[in-house]
Amino acid sequence: MTIHYQVYGEGEPVVLVHGWAMHSGIWRDFAEQLAQTRRVVCVDLPGHGLSAEMPEFTLESVCEQLSRIVDSKACWIGWSLGGSVSLAMARLFPEAVSSVVLLASNPCFVENADWPGMPENQLDLFAKNLSVDCESTLLRFLSLQINGLPEFKTLSKKLSAALRESRMPTAKTLQDGLTVLKQADLRQVLAELRLPVAAMLGEKDTLVPVRIGEAMQAINPYLHLSVIKNAGHAPFLSHRPELIESLNEFLAQP
Repeated sequence: MTIHYQVYGEGEPVVLVHGWAMHSGIWRDFAEQLAQTRRVVCVDLPGHGLSAEMPEFTLESVCEQLSRIVDSKACWIGWSLGGSVSLAMARLFPEAVSSVVLLASNPCFVENADWPGMPENQLDLFAKNLSVDCESTLLRFLSLQINGLPEFKTLSKKLSAALRESRMPTAKTLQDGLTVLKQADLRQVLAELRLPVAAMLGEKDTLVPVRIGEAMQAINPYLHLSVIKNAGHAPFLSHRPELIESLNEFLAQP
């Protein structure tokens, strides 16, 4: 199958992995700025953007495909679902990963008694609504990512335009992605990770609660935690300078 990706700049490699239902185009402005000092690779996950769909969208099968596009160790920056992919890459293909950044991401997205996350019934509702009206469901999901931010209207236009910029994933790919979000529990991977790892969270994120940062540090005390003040679920769109600063600080560490 074919994995589509774009490369910006030269230098130490960074791989950007987008979130559920999106594609690599969502990174464009952010990637161009980051590429002033690094080689930035933006990938389309299978079935998203210009990448071919796969029979079954699982973390294992996705990582197998992504492993074929990297030729050296890189920092993997995963947004939302992309964070799960990045952690799985570190476990399955450690030769391709030098460090991991979980951007507005959670190693276990579903909340339980001892872990903050999304209510399981919220993910179930998304899954149910996809079969009724796919586009409207995706637009509602996008609005949750920036809900409550002062620049809501501007960001909403950016997200909606990005969604329509490329072909929409099929209902099956979207359902499979929701299944990953619902079932994947990568806390043990995070706990055992011996690579540099960072979590960069939006203070006002309604999908990945900011208190998840302390929970992640509790299981991996070496985790580098940054909280982007007043940001929501897409800080690379709303708070790009602050996020670039946090990334440069993390990546500059020996």
